[in-house]
Amino acid sequence: MRLTILGGGGFRVPLVYGALLGDRAEGRVTQVVLHDLDAGRLNAVARVLAEQAAGVPDAPEVTVTTDLDEALRGADFVFSAIRVGGLEGRAADERVALDQGVLGQETVGAGGIAYGLRTVPVAVDIAQRVARLAPDAWVINFTNPAGLVTEAMSRHLGDRVIGICDSPVGLGRRIAKVLGANPREAWIDYVGLNHLGWVRGLRVAGRDELPRLLADPELLGSFEEGKLFGPEWLQSLGAVPNEYLHYYYFNREAVRAYQEAEKTRGAFLRDQQARFYDEMKRPDAAALTAWDRTRAEREATYMSENRETAGAGERDADDLSGGYEKVALALMRAIARDERTTLILNVRNRGTLSVLDTEAVIEVPCLVDANGAHPVAVDPLPDHATGLVCAVKAVEREVLSAAESGSRTTAVKAFALHPLVDSVNVARRLVDGYTSVHPGLAYLK
Repeated sequence: MRLTILGGGGFRVPLVYGALLGDRAEGRVTQVVLHDLDAGRLNAVARVLAEQAAGVPDAPEVTVTTDLDEALRGADFVFSAIRVGGLEGRAADERVALDQGVLGQETVGAGGIAYGLRTVPVAVDIAQRVARLAPDAWVINFTNPAGLVTEAMSRHLGDRVIGICDSPVGLGRRIAKVLGANPREAWIDYVGLNHLGWVRGLRVAGRDELPRLLADPELLGSFEEGKLFGPEWLQSLGAVPNEYLHYYYFNREAVRAYQEAEKTRGAFLRDQQARFYDEMKRPDAAALTAWDRTRAEREATYMSENRETAGAGERDADDLSGGYEKVALALMRAIARDERTTLILNVRNRGTLSVLDTEAVIEVPCLVDANGAHPVAVDPLPDHATGLVCAVKAVEREVLSAAESGSRTTAVKAFALHPLVDSVNVARRLVDGYTSVHPGLAYLK
């Protein structure tokens, strides 16, 4: 089975390959094709993968290419993990927004819109090429903003593109753990959009254990989200939000923390990864050791400004191991081998949430089999969640429209309608700022 990874020079690719090395079953991946526009980054990652595979019998063969069509031909699965504009682009997204006093996070608020406007045209081109060159392939989208990009690609690939994120999985695992339950035996009642969802129940043997957690302030404050949001707020909501909702519920504090930080997250990662890729230019560098060291620092500093604002302290050791690669491989195995499973994924709504149309991509539990991912019926959203979900989905639709039409006016509308952008004039200045620093937005007229 052939797996193509777009963005194959990306820093987290070794997580995926490492997970593949542990898969010894029939129908496993035997060939991995890495595609990237940057040959230097491709070669650096290939060195890490070669060290990972040392001594592993029948390790998947790795090839690299900068030719997109070559990478796609013959693919059974395509992992799309591109970053249009690179980390330099992310750092610029953050800085332009913060200069206007609004959040510049990668997927939330103004930064997410800017990233989406740069990424959607490229993602659509990839989807069209897959439809032409590998029509039977399944596309698993890692690219952020994951829900928005998946929806853009679904207009050309239908249900054969599925978006993934490890945040809901990590949240469900932490809740199950604090309740003394086995995460593999728990049903997580999760619903929303990517980076905008809530756990409303956690059922073990048919019994919802979440009320027990919400009734115990000490237990509720003992894990990551409880520390971030505070037990009192979670009790008020009657649910446990995805960590990214901290940017909405504590927006003023988050913006201040990011403005006062020595570096934005994007700038930190840009500089950190630049050191890694520079190190890989040395033939004698220990590739896997350097990668492990860099990854540990990356994971330990994740959402550090938010945790500092909330007084949440350091991340727990169990939260430093990532997880998106496990979700991706579980999804791929379920489809390739018809190993039926349940995963929280980004898929077309198909009537699951009545407040959104059928084509809207949402993030919900899905039953997965050889025919793909099928969203599970969920209860209606509470009013406070409905408002946010509908507002953000409306913004996503304006982003898609701006990317398709090239309309600067529509781009301004997308920014202005976002709940975290507080003025139409700010929206106009954001568009001016982003188009001045991003060549990839030159299409907006």
